[in-house]
Amino acid sequence: MADEQPSTPENFPGISIVVPAYNYDRYLPFAVESARNQEYPEFEVVVIDDGSTDDTAEVMKQFGPPVRYIHQKNAGLSAARNSGIREAKHDFILFLDADDELKPGILKEMMRVFMGLESGYGLMGCDRVLIDADGKKLPTAKPSEPEGEVSARDILMRTRFSPTGALCRKEVFEKAGGFDTTLRSTEDRDMWIRIAEKYRVYYLNQELIHIRKHGSNMSSNAARQSSNMVVVLGNAHRRGTVPRSNFWFWREVFAYQKFESALMFNGAGKPFKGLWLLLVSILTCPWFFDRGRFNYPFLFRVRHAIRYVLNILTGRAP
Repeated sequence: MADEQPSTPENFPGISIVVPAYNYDRYLPFAVESARNQEYPEFEVVVIDDGSTDDTAEVMKQFGPPVRYIHQKNAGLSAARNSGIREAKHDFILFLDADDELKPGILKEMMRVFMGLESGYGLMGCDRVLIDADGKKLPTAKPSEPEGEVSARDILMRTRFSPTGALCRKEVFEKAGGFDTTLRSTEDRDMWIRIAEKYRVYYLNQELIHIRKHGSNMSSNAARQSSNMVVVLGNAHRRGTVPRSNFWFWREVFAYQKFESALMFNGAGKPFKGLWLLLVSILTCPWFFDRGRFNYPFLFRVRHAIRYVLNILTGRAP
């Protein structure tokens, strides 16, 4: 129970910060510095260089303990994260992408909350601040997510938090399995769904991380993201994460996936593709019973469709 857990930072379990890196020598020093400068009793920073061809190896020469640098042959982001989990010497893992940053105090705050939760929790995510390539804060209209438990149903419907800042018990991966190495994107959402099938998941409504948007993020490939989302949701459907007999729920899931894909294609300058996916989304599921969980206004897909039509007619950028 919660009252049996350590109650002060000095007694908190150690944390291994896992940083997968591939050709991000420009941003990696900021990520590592944000991790290395944390004030926490016992932690390490494990950087997994996934076969970078830039100056990543040279950049990492400036860092000593508690930073460990490990080079491996290129195998993809999932494989790099799995390597970091295997190399981690502590009982808790916190993930940090090589182009993101941790805010000061995240380890103490995340662990303080985690140690106060009831038994059965295996994963926690947090809120984020968007920054540009130069580290300047970007505006966002994203409504705040409510703090509390997140179910597998929630994550199936839409992504709830970033891999950066996700805190997880290392033992969880032994039961839920590692990251799927066949996925080149959306691997984090797949992992969170599989964890939520066996453990409880918590979302902490605090902005404890900086997510960098710089135009070359691995998540910017709309076609790859869209196809991998279909794979991840299809696998969960076959596993029966939510019983397949719950027909309308699954229609909502796949309809919302089409909507998310439409956003990505329009953002990539392909409004025709975005408009088509919006129409497929509406035909798949004309309405959602609980629209509030999407943080979108009434008829939000129709509003987007009108916007895409205007983009097409005027030739405006999204």
